[in-house]
Amino acid sequence: MDLTLSQKEKMLLEDQKNHEQICIQKYTNYANHAKDTQLKQIFNANAQSEKTHLDTINQLLSGKIPQMNQQQNQNTNTGSTVNTSSSQPDTANLSDADMCTDLLMTEKYVSGAYNTAIFEFKDTRARDVLNHIQKEEQKHGEAIFQYMESKGMYNVQ
Repeated sequence: MDLTLSQKEKMLLEDQKNHEQICIQKYTNYANHAKDTQLKQIFNANAQSEKTHLDTINQLLSGKIPQMNQQQNQNTNTGSTVNTSSSQPDTANLSDADMCTDLLMTEKYVSGAYNTAIFEFKDTRARDVLNHIQKEEQKHGEAIFQYMESKGMYNVQ
């Protein structure tokens, strides 16, 4: 299944690729510094999902429409590498609550960026792939929110 991308679509995908790389870096880094075991598990699971998203974006950039039902169950690693040793802030002094707040804010931004990209794509299949990723980003945010709420870190009025 081939996909022809416009310049704008390529630019939007490159932006999303960068966002996914940052998400992987943050989740990986924060998982290593989180004090709570449950939180480490959430961060590690989300990092794995973000790696799948990165692979999916790379497939789209190469002109291929990934099969999302198969994609969910396998991490196909299409040559995407992430440098997790980039200039991340010193997280050793961040609390679990600070890391959650940062990642929740990040997920809100990334989900919004996917929303914009979805509306800019002409190919329905590509839109569906981006929509699938966006829903998973929202689930990441939901997991963080639920964790924060259960620990008294986020109080809904």
